[in-house]
Amino acid sequence: MLQKTSHFMRQANLINGEWVQADSGQTVDVNNPATGLKIGTVPKSGKVETRRAIEAADAAFQTWRKTTALERSKLLRKLHDAMMDNQDVLAELLTIEQGKSLFESKGEIGSAASYILWFAEEGRRTYGDVVPSPWADRRILVTKEPVGVIAAITPWNFPSSMLARKLGPALAAGCTAVVKPASQTPYSGLAWGALAEEVGFPKGVINILTGAAGEIGDEICANPLVKKITFTGSTEVGKILIQKSSVTVKKVSMELGGNAPFLVFDDADIERAVAGAITAKYRNSGQTCVCTNRFLVQAGVYDKFVEKLAAASDGLKVGSGLDDGVQQGPL
Repeated sequence: MLQKTSHFMRQANLINGEWVQADSGQTVDVNNPATGLKIGTVPKSGKVETRRAIEAADAAFQTWRKTTALERSKLLRKLHDAMMDNQDVLAELLTIEQGKSLFESKGEIGSAASYILWFAEEGRRTYGDVVPSPWADRRILVTKEPVGVIAAITPWNFPSSMLARKLGPALAAGCTAVVKPASQTPYSGLAWGALAEEVGFPKGVINILTGAAGEIGDEICANPLVKKITFTGSTEVGKILIQKSSVTVKKVSMELGGNAPFLVFDDADIERAVAGAITAKYRNSGQTCVCTNRFLVQAGVYDKFVEKLAAASDGLKVGSGLDDGVQQGPL
């Protein structure tokens, strides 16, 4: 493990600028999927800790919303730079807890940083509108305002880049956040808290807590201070969140289960089809929302395609994501 990796492997919640344990003292084990060995623990938080994080985010929102788009952009740019400066360390941490190859982890950190840079600039261009007025003595201006506290619930397959896609636009718009990373990959999410601290985000703007998904989710859905939920995960869980959020009429953004057939016709270039299939099926160990979940192959090329796809699959190097040349880590 790289020397600096432990700096980002935070085994505590970040609430209102403080690294704290669950009130109960209970923890959840985090394992390396390549070895099955425990690499650390994180707090097993529940409703009380979640409510505290939401209240901290709401208090911070009153000030954060008044900052200029330029001020927020500068902080997001610093966050981008910090991610890229620590790309190797963050990638190793991601591989240790998630299992994907180090090559893919480095790509994910780079992708996550690029999202932050994008929204750092787009936030400065969130223009309003001037509406033609029917009254000669009045002008009608439409301005865009931050929605408020947002809750982000992220999956284990892309624990860093999915969080970037949620935090980036929220912070750029002037919102504050409560984040619940997946219990299998909490350290990549908590690392964002450490980075945000280092670049100067005010306390309470970003709050990150781990623990019991049901209790945390219930408080997020029921608490009227949370104005929006953004979730990436299964359709089943997404439906539950939508239903429970309806009581407080929250805005929701749901990225749910994918559906990705791979079609091969008789006139296809089989070599190119197989190369595309390897990427489409095995990227991130097959765990993306757009990874192929079924092949539909025309009869005329079926046998040839299957033979070549099987041979290409056999050629993939499987092992620990930290080992050189590994293409497929453990699920």
